[in-house]
Amino acid sequence: MKKIGFLGMGVMGLPMAVNLVKKSGCEIIGYDPVEKSRTEFAKNGGTVAESADDIYRTCSVIIQILPTHKIICESVRRALEIGQKGSIIIDMSSTAPDIVHELYEESELAGFHLIDAPISGGNPAAIAGTLAIMVGGDEEVFNEIKPVLECMGNPVYTGESASGDVTKLVNNIIGGILLTAYAEAYAFAAKAGIDLEKTFEATRTGFLAGPCYENKIPKMLARDYEPGARIAVHRKDIINAKHYAHKLGVDLPLTDVVLNVMDWANDNGHIDEDQAALVKYYEDKMEVRVEK
Repeated sequence: MKKIGFLGMGVMGLPMAVNLVKKSGCEIIGYDPVEKSRTEFAKNGGTVAESADDIYRTCSVIIQILPTHKIICESVRRALEIGQKGSIIIDMSSTAPDIVHELYEESELAGFHLIDAPISGGNPAAIAGTLAIMVGGDEEVFNEIKPVLECMGNPVYTGESASGDVTKLVNNIIGGILLTAYAEAYAFAAKAGIDLEKTFEATRTGFLAGPCYENKIPKMLARDYEPGARIAVHRKDIINAKHYAHKLGVDLPLTDVVLNVMDWANDNGHIDEDQAALVKYYEDKMEVRVEK
């Protein structure tokens, strides 16, 4: 495993690729259409590919973290078309389980291995190399690439193909509900006129304690909406969860509330902001301002 390709060096992908450069002992070749990302990757010791095709053709392990299903599918199918048979494709994007199933079967038929390995933890964990990594696919392939994944976080094998992406939906359903609850509660606190910083200090060591609360409430109170994780990406997972729930024949009533709030963010120009910006929905509805 001498040469690893990395596609998609955005808010999450860039620090993940840099951690691979620093920890894996392999040559890491990266590509992103954004020149700034390529430049930053090169500054950190990575080798920049001239195009995604260079990665498909030359790398036996291809990692991708891409924004849309269209781009994810195009990337995997291009790898199957021009890549080396026997190569391992690790999709670390947030991909719908039924799409992963389809791509897995296509990859098997073409003589490739597809692993779904979505992540959680946001930009801080991507930088620290402590991401939660939920991995579905063939277990022997997981064991082969586990040391690579460990450079970026804590990989856990969840089972057959697409189980990683189902696990990610579980994670993001819970995360979306928590984040929406934070936004609602702090807007309520603002409406009640209490000190929001003291509210945070009084609650942060109790049952609410945890990295999500510690990360998002200070951002919310500072009105810092620079994305550690964009609402747009989370909303895509919530939509995926709704579609998969429909296939399973079940309702997700709390998830419906989350999607309603995220749809408002989409319609009102906040979709590319951090999830802390979900509070703007409640600021609008309650006519308050949530800040220190």
